[in-house]
Amino acid sequence: MADSASQVLLGSGLTVLSQPLMYVKVLVQVGYEPLPPTLGRNIFGRQVYQLPGLFAYAKHIVKVDGRAGLFKGLTPRLCSSAIGTVVHSKVLQRYQDAEQAEPGASKNEHVSSLEQVLKETSREMVARSAATLITHPFHVITLRCMVQFIGRETKYSGTLSAFATIYREEGILGFFAGLIPRLLGDILSLWLCNMLAYLINTYALENGVSMAEMKSYSQAVTGFFASMLTYPFVLVSNLMAVNNCGLAGGLLPYAPTYSSWLDCWSQLHKEGNMSRGNSLFFRKVPAGKRYVWEERRFR
Repeated sequence: MADSASQVLLGSGLTVLSQPLMYVKVLVQVGYEPLPPTLGRNIFGRQVYQLPGLFAYAKHIVKVDGRAGLFKGLTPRLCSSAIGTVVHSKVLQRYQDAEQAEPGASKNEHVSSLEQVLKETSREMVARSAATLITHPFHVITLRCMVQFIGRETKYSGTLSAFATIYREEGILGFFAGLIPRLLGDILSLWLCNMLAYLINTYALENGVSMAEMKSYSQAVTGFFASMLTYPFVLVSNLMAVNNCGLAGGLLPYAPTYSSWLDCWSQLHKEGNMSRGNSLFFRKVPAGKRYVWEERRFR
């Protein structure tokens, strides 16, 4: 119990700290660009036109809504984080209890074997999927609270009232908008990360004094690589969560009404926007597009 409480507190702290970053990322993902490109230098020192990065974007939000404006959508996101942590922990605990209750259960002789990795990854997949499924309604509300910045709406002003609004206008399915690509992205990222880490730890690294440290580094590297590969699922999920919900950020000119998440994926792929919002630093101006000041976006 104490361990779960400490995990919830730690997760809540990280959620608060990362809220401004997620807020900016979501607005960029939607395609909202309130500031025009400026002449700057890329990582190689060459002069190029760049879009405002994280800090410039955040400064603009503060100018419009004050510092508190950077934390729109924080309450439902904290609820999602806390509930997700508890559900994830409970599911894994059930697996552990069931394993200990099995007659003749014994510890695995080879902890790093392929069978052990497959078993642990499968359990983690179920735990994460359960947490995602239960907390997705809070995730949808979080995204919509953030996207309200574009049209200056107040439709989703509170967590409870947002639940009532979504149920009244969209029914139960409205709470799970964008769920499928989010689940697929999480599952693919988890399996890619763990299997790549297993291959590196088993076949690329030799036993030595710093073996444990090297394995932790390989896990971090493979996790980053997996998240990069599965980013389009995150983008599509977030866009579907706000699409055609009555907010300016989910309607034209920012997005057409997508018939499904596959339709959204197809449109983004055609436009070359599959990585939009992936980086908040050294953001390049989209090739072949011009900035439209009146719409605060590129087209």
